[in-house]
Amino acid sequence: MQIQKFRPCLWFDDNAEEAANFYVSIFKNSRIKHVARFSDEVAVVAGRPAGSVIFVMFELEGQEFLVLNGRPPFTFNESISFMVDCKDQKEVDELWDKLSAGGAKSQCGWLKDKFGLSWQIVPTILGEYITHKDPEVTMRAMNAILPMSKIDIETVKRAVEGK
Repeated sequence: MQIQKFRPCLWFDDNAEEAANFYVSIFKNSRIKHVARFSDEVAVVAGRPAGSVIFVMFELEGQEFLVLNGRPPFTFNESISFMVDCKDQKEVDELWDKLSAGGAKSQCGWLKDKFGLSWQIVPTILGEYITHKDPEVTMRAMNAILPMSKIDIETVKRAVEGK
């Protein structure tokens, strides 16, 4: 078994387990790997109830994450986001709807989930368009994407084709 070199650790106040269960429910091939709880001794030092969750290790599509109940004052902001490559519009729509529920929809495929974590829900084909050797293709793709909230693949494709 190969050890994952980089594992995101997400800081929550006291709802890390709820967040982990939420993310695992959305992505296929996902699972909770471990839930660690405060012992009586550590709970006293941390000022948390004994038996409450310290952290949860989980996996989304093969990517390991750790969520931690670290208390305030830290919150998420847009300077960090998770980009999710989607194979088709159906996957874009499904992930967009599930992750944005209770959160906030933004521009260019960005959203915040109900925990305030930022995600980019991006069709894989966009990578081809925005790195295309023809700068006109890139410009048309970007001009189509910028006013969008959720990315519509067909609209971007028509723009790229000059339609």
